[in-house]
Amino acid sequence: MLPTTTHILSLPRMARRLGVSQRWLRGQADSERVPCHRAGHRYLFAPEAVERALASIAAREKGSGNE
Repeated sequence: MLPTTTHILSLPRMARRLGVSQRWLRGQADSERVPCHRAGHRYLFAPEAVERALASIAAREKGSGNE
């Protein structure tokens, strides 16, 4: 379930906001590394939740020396 937020972004808009490719973001969502809600073939993202997930991933990788 998506957190309560005032806006939800589509895959292209979320990828543009993060500065990543749509393919990369889709892969992260499919592997459940970032939170996403699927509506048919559409991927929908709560920006704050995605940014928190990516920050957590980065912190874990930095802590394990995988920079």
